[in-house]
Amino acid sequence: MYSIPAWLGKAKALRVSEFLHLLSAATIVFAGYYGNFGWLYWIGTAIFVLMLGYQHSIVKPNDLRRVNLAFMTANGIASVVFAIFVIADLFINS
Repeated sequence: MYSIPAWLGKAKALRVSEFLHLLSAATIVFAGYYGNFGWLYWIGTAIFVLMLGYQHSIVKPNDLRRVNLAFMTANGIASVVFAIFVIADLFINS
């Protein structure tokens, strides 16, 4: 069994990651729209999407030194920040 980078190569694996992050962002926007969330949710969504973009801006196929920063640290921060904004929105608007 191979990892996606071993199977597709670095550049294509990063494209898969971009696609999955776009799908994630679209799902969050969809959930926010159909869930009638408030302004705190949308601020959290904006921060989350910007963090996803940041991750892809610091990792290149020919320079993977920042992979751990991008996909471990930044993902962790983005998830926690988004969760805080969602919980705050639910708390305020309930």
